[in-house]
Parts: sequence; structure tokens; C-alpha cells
Amino acid sequence: MEWTLEVVVVPVSDIDRAKAFYADQLGFTLDHDVAPAPGVRIVQLTPPGSGCSVVIGEGAVPDMPPGSMKGLQLVVKDLPKAHAELRERGVDVGEIQVVGAGPWDGKANLDNVGFVFFTDPDGNSWAVQQISSRR
Repeated sequence: MEWTLEVVVVPVSDIDRAKAFYADQLGFTLDHDVAPAPGVRIVQLTPPGSGCSVVIGEGAVPDMPPGSMKGLQLVVKDLPKAHAELRERGVDVGEIQVVGAGPWDGKANLDNVGFVFFTDPDGNSWAVQQISSRR
């Protein structure tokens, strides 16, 4: 039996600000933005190529403190390219890091050990890891 992770709820204080960050700055696809009842709004966004989406909203999503999600992780095949794209989109992303070795020297292989880190406007923290191939 397969078990797939489809949705992660990300707690935010301002839905429209978060929607703009995830769609415009991170480039996530806006799947839907619905308000099926007063006080209920659900916004679902999906990273390009991902089978798992993030949901932000109010009323029908778990009530968690904004910024309380830590360690959310995206995976890319080319970390320097992803890092440059995040910077071009205005994301305040840290420098490329190699686990156990510190800042990337521009030469070391980044597969499985290369990361960059950023937070959304509410402080939910994200990591981006390079994995160019899987077994």
C-alpha cells in the first residue's frame, strides 16, 4: 500500500500576504482560493513538480500560531540555480551551506548535503536541499 503526503497546513497571520509570497516569490502554483462560508477561506498552493501542497487559510484549517512550522523542506536537483531564482524573486534566502562543512566553496558536490534556508513573512522556516538523483 502506498501512503502519500498530499497537504501540509502552514499557519499564517495574513492570508493574502502569504499567498503572494508563496505564489509570486516562491513560484508555487495557486491551486485554489475558496471561501465556501463566512469566516472560512482555504488557499492551496503547490511547489512546481511536487505531489504535496501547502494550505493556508482560516476557519477550516487547524488553528496554529503563525510562524510555528519549522523545518519544512523542498528538494531541488540544482541548488545554485534554485538559490539564484529565490534571490531574483526577492526571497531573503541565506547562502548555500554544506552540512558539516559550512558555507559552500563553489566546488564541493552538493548532493544530499547542500542546503539553503529561508522563512516566510510569518517566520515559518524552510530548507531547500539538493538531491539530483535517488536510488
